[in-house]
Amino acid sequence: MNLVVDIGNTFVKYAVFNKDEIVYDTNSKSNDFVRTIKTLFKEHSSVTHAIISSVGGLEKRDFDILSLFCNVHVLTHKSKVPFKNSYATPQTLGLDRIALVTAAFYHNPHENNLIIDAGTCITYDMINDFDEYLGGAISPGIQMRYKALNQQTAKLPLLEKEEPLDFIGNCTKNSIHSGVINGVYHEIYGVIDQYNSRFKDLTVILTGGDALFLSERLKNTIFADSKFLLKGLNYLLEYNKH
Repeated sequence: MNLVVDIGNTFVKYAVFNKDEIVYDTNSKSNDFVRTIKTLFKEHSSVTHAIISSVGGLEKRDFDILSLFCNVHVLTHKSKVPFKNSYATPQTLGLDRIALVTAAFYHNPHENNLIIDAGTCITYDMINDFDEYLGGAISPGIQMRYKALNQQTAKLPLLEKEEPLDFIGNCTKNSIHSGVINGVYHEIYGVIDQYNSRFKDLTVILTGGDALFLSERLKNTIFADSKFLLKGLNYLLEYNKH
């Protein structure tokens, strides 16, 4: 069995795979990494291989601890990928985006795929029917937009995301919700239209922390999977075993 570890800025996500199936997943704060790993291997001692993806650089201590339990592959820009990478600066491409494109390659091979990851940022990544990664776009995520309105103005409050009651906000609170949430919806629809105009039979895949929230309205032609990145990391682990 495989273990996938995705280390973010604040939280760490863990998933145990039996072949392509997630049999266990959890998360922890970064400072609980060692305790979580020890507990995880008590319950899943049959894990033999692991992959670590870290957005902020990997602590040697974390690698050393995990290496005591199994073989570990640290995902880098030098890791093997199953698709052709045509990004002009591959060394700057986020590891999370590499994992998402890999998941799309296996989920819907030899087809046009647009992957939308709605997390801290909203990223758009395109892999075409020749299995070539072309690039995409990066824009502010939902919470980042709320924070920007609060931090870059004198009086606007910091709000938690909420579906607007109407697109016409009748107070400051409702106006912010309308501006942020409707803005994100229209951005996503607009981007999808741009890609549809260039790529036929496009499959749109929505993932990330805000995927469930957004998928309630973004229903047409969209496949939603909140575990897509973890699945991509598992595919990369298998691909780099050989």
